[in-house]
Amino acid sequence: ILSGAVIERIRSGAFWLLAILVGCGTWVIGAAWGWSDTGWMVKILGYHDAYASGVIHGLAGGSALAILIHLGPRLGRFRKDGAPRVFPAHNTWLIVIGMFLIYTGFWGFYAACNVPMYDIDPTEGTVYSATTIYLTPTTLSGITFNFLMALTGGLLVGYMVSGGDPFWTFQGGLGGIITASAGNDLYHPLQAFFLAGGGVWCGYKLHYWVERRFKIDDAVGAVAIHGYCGTIGVIASGFILWGYPSSANAGYAPITPWGQLAGAAIMFLVLGFLPCYIAAWGLKRAGLLRIPREVELAGLDHEILALESEQRQELADAETILQQESGE
Repeated sequence: ILSGAVIERIRSGAFWLLAILVGCGTWVIGAAWGWSDTGWMVKILGYHDAYASGVIHGLAGGSALAILIHLGPRLGRFRKDGAPRVFPAHNTWLIVIGMFLIYTGFWGFYAACNVPMYDIDPTEGTVYSATTIYLTPTTLSGITFNFLMALTGGLLVGYMVSGGDPFWTFQGGLGGIITASAGNDLYHPLQAFFLAGGGVWCGYKLHYWVERRFKIDDAVGAVAIHGYCGTIGVIASGFILWGYPSSANAGYAPITPWGQLAGAAIMFLVLGFLPCYIAAWGLKRAGLLRIPREVELAGLDHEILALESEQRQELADAETILQQESGE
């Protein structure tokens, strides 16, 4: 999520440090707080985020947005009047293939978020069921159906709102899944479908509003698809699932709109945006965040390609000499 947003202009060392901060720090804290049957956010706020709309995607989207503020846009991204230029994709077919791989992997993530077999009610004998990460009962068929409905809703709205643009159509499928993920263990399939479409519409509109208003250059729409859609999904689930148990543990707060709103703010702003904003600010002050202008103009892979070209030429020269010596 971070890597896609900041491509073509960030120093490798800065990216590694920020990736460690999120991957080994803030996201782990978020998971302990809100993605566990014993997390304090679940107990006190009734926070429910079964397939990590906020814990992973909202948090990482907020992190990416904070970094982009300090990193700045790619050279030439905005005209003198502030209007954004469209940088066309290098290979749309590879993007489409990559998105389908992500869909497949995301379904595997859904399945992996379930505890395979668990005794959900020891007081009534042995009652085994698959459960969510909160130890609430679910079924693989149910979450698969909702996953596909969310994917469908996101694809359709992504196609419609972008006027058939392939990039945003297939990004919309991913955004739909992410929007519905918070409550896809409990939603009716039609709820997953319409919520996914609504989340993608909002994420798409927010992406271009933020781009025009604040000159934020998100190269792959990562903040929109992950950050905005994930956060919208967490908040919306509070209304759709209002009153449902957040956990199998007795005494824990139920799911409520205010609990989900607070949880979304903690994930996107407190654990996502704020730490990376401070870290990126420090790296920028130290001159370690962005690559030099001349390197960006030449391309980050310029030196590697030049070295590979030199090595290929040396190999060709050596083969020519061997052919001459052998009389061929």
